[in-house]
Amino acid sequence: MKLVSCDSSFHKRCLETVSPIPYVYPIMSPLTIPDRLAQARDERAEIELKMADPDVVTSPGYRELTQRYAWLRTLIEVGEEWEKVQSSIREEEEMLETEEDLREELEAALADDRAKLDELDVKFKQYLVPPDPNDEKTAIVEIRAGTGGDESTLFAADLLRMYSRFAEKHKMKIELLDSHPTPLGGFRQLTFSVGGKAAYGAFRYESGVHRVQRVPETESQGRIHTSTASVVVMPEAEEVEIDIDPNDLRIDTFRSSGPGGQSVNTTDSAVRITHVPTGIVVSCQDEKSQLKNRAQAMRVLRTRLHDRMEQEKQAELSATRRSHIGSGDRSEKIRTYNFPQNRVTDHRIGLSLYDLSGVLEGNFDALTDALRAKAAEEALEE
Repeated sequence: MKLVSCDSSFHKRCLETVSPIPYVYPIMSPLTIPDRLAQARDERAEIELKMADPDVVTSPGYRELTQRYAWLRTLIEVGEEWEKVQSSIREEEEMLETEEDLREELEAALADDRAKLDELDVKFKQYLVPPDPNDEKTAIVEIRAGTGGDESTLFAADLLRMYSRFAEKHKMKIELLDSHPTPLGGFRQLTFSVGGKAAYGAFRYESGVHRVQRVPETESQGRIHTSTASVVVMPEAEEVEIDIDPNDLRIDTFRSSGPGGQSVNTTDSAVRITHVPTGIVVSCQDEKSQLKNRAQAMRVLRTRLHDRMEQEKQAELSATRRSHIGSGDRSEKIRTYNFPQNRVTDHRIGLSLYDLSGVLEGNFDALTDALRAKAAEEALEE
């Protein structure tokens, strides 16, 4: 993806409106578990003081602060359990030197505690990577048909259905913001939001090029075709995170096209907003109300502008510091859906599931969990 720099004045205004988290530093230093636990306790105490400050409570960064605090609390709980087991092992080792008649029981208890300590050691290290504050946000998802003509537009519709099933399964809500349907029931492109607990965290690893291999219904000779659709997933930006100067916007209205309600094709309800400094264009036409379409378009525009800033910051990081899983390279082929083999393969982690129909019904938690674990492993290694 080629990054285009924002207009300098716009970029400056963006930076001025992004409120920093009041207090955050990652616990990633190469220390022992007791050292890291002490560090976590110190940070928790400092955050507790900040959370008692009324000015901090009303600040835009308070939510991120509470998320950081919740993560530290979980990390400390695991660490304190590790301390208890470690203390128990020391006692059992000391007793082995003096209590010969209890040797068998003590050796059995010692073996159990050492196994438990190993499990807690792994668990503690997994929790060392703090969650991304964006994970709790609403996700804005864009799907665009790629190579493959009509078949790619049908595949885009399949992805929408897959994500809708996944969201429903996890008690999330999908809201269609903009769509460009085709006569065959596909979509040239579409945009929707996903709201609910940790929505962006659940969808973040879907960004990239999805490829499908199957025999299209229109194929008379039974040949397998390969088509693609690209997916972009962004955390929705809030108004306090990015400020948009109304003078930077060009707003056009036009008549909606495609399936819709009674008035969808008879009034100029569709809205197109152009952000002049960056050239980003957003259109929304799925609501009958022009005001509603305008509000939805502004949601998407704000998110795209924030996403562009994040992409630019990521581009400035060195390759050694940027996680491959979390890099968001949207030109990367990330997954193949192979119908003849009933196989779905995620190329980032080399994982294949032979349950294509189940995945298309929204049952791809195994992929999401494996991607999240891989990303945490890479972050910890760095």
